[in-house]
Amino acid sequence: MQDIAIDKLIAKTGSIFKLVVLASRRAQELSAEGARLVEIPIGTKVATIALQEIIEGKISYKIKEKK
Repeated sequence: MQDIAIDKLIAKTGSIFKLVVLASRRAQELSAEGARLVEIPIGTKVATIALQEIIEGKISYKIKEKK
């Protein structure tokens, strides 16, 4: 299992809440046959893949403006 530094993840997203939402949504996409954006061994859990994609800057988010 890879060690994923939480401080690097929070630095990429700005808060733990945003990190959890982003990672969970990406993990759901990967579970539904989403294409991986990072090279990672087969059999790796989708949550770990999502976190690795966030660390490498492959995944970002956009905050919707309220109307």
